[in-house]
Amino acid sequence: MRKFQRFLSIPVLGVFLLMGFVYYVTVFVFIEDWVGLRSSAGALNALIFSFLASLCIFSFSVCVVTDPGYVPSSYVPDVEDSGISGQEPTKNGAAMRHCDKCSAYKPPRTHHCRVCRRCILRMVMIIIFAFQKNSDYYSGRIYMKVFLIACGAMMVALSITLGTLLCWHIYLMTHNMTTIEYYEGVRAAWLARKSGQSYRHPFDHGVYKNISLVLGPNMLKWLCPTEINHLKDGISFPTLRDSS
Repeated sequence: MRKFQRFLSIPVLGVFLLMGFVYYVTVFVFIEDWVGLRSSAGALNALIFSFLASLCIFSFSVCVVTDPGYVPSSYVPDVEDSGISGQEPTKNGAAMRHCDKCSAYKPPRTHHCRVCRRCILRMVMIIIFAFQKNSDYYSGRIYMKVFLIACGAMMVALSITLGTLLCWHIYLMTHNMTTIEYYEGVRAAWLARKSGQSYRHPFDHGVYKNISLVLGPNMLKWLCPTEINHLKDGISFPTLRDSS
């Protein structure tokens, strides 16, 4: 029951309102005005878009009710394997990552979340944009055109924003890194160039293997957000050193 209370938060409700707005404008405004919902082309477009919208709502709902996880209380860092990432500060030849807020050691790729108030395994920075717009409906052909142009402008702006985020996360997935690791990698690469060395993300195994590590080895299940059997404990990850 506590999981479903998360749907009552303002950011989550804002996202659902945004999804509802996009669905209404796409199906009942654009498709209806261009080809008509009663035509075969309109019905087909509405069916395809409804299927994609249902996948989006289902994926977001799973994300809301799924707990982000936590670091096991029994976790103890392996001194020999803790220095796998050049992004992390080292001490005595090993990266002894310690969280001062949790007063515990952090596994590789783990960061403290201020919202969850605990360390999250393989934490990803999540930014939620909530958009709400109230509009009045005017009768008449001219006002309908104005309404269509306004909706179209908002849809274009939204498509550009979400498309940019989609391309950004595809880039991160193909390199097997999180947003935090990307910025840490930029700094690590700068330090490496400054010392005359080269740097490569320690968890980058190539495009296809990176995608398989994130979405799973079965391509038929890549669109299913509940397919997590390929994920392990979230503490240890294969590195370039393991495959060499």
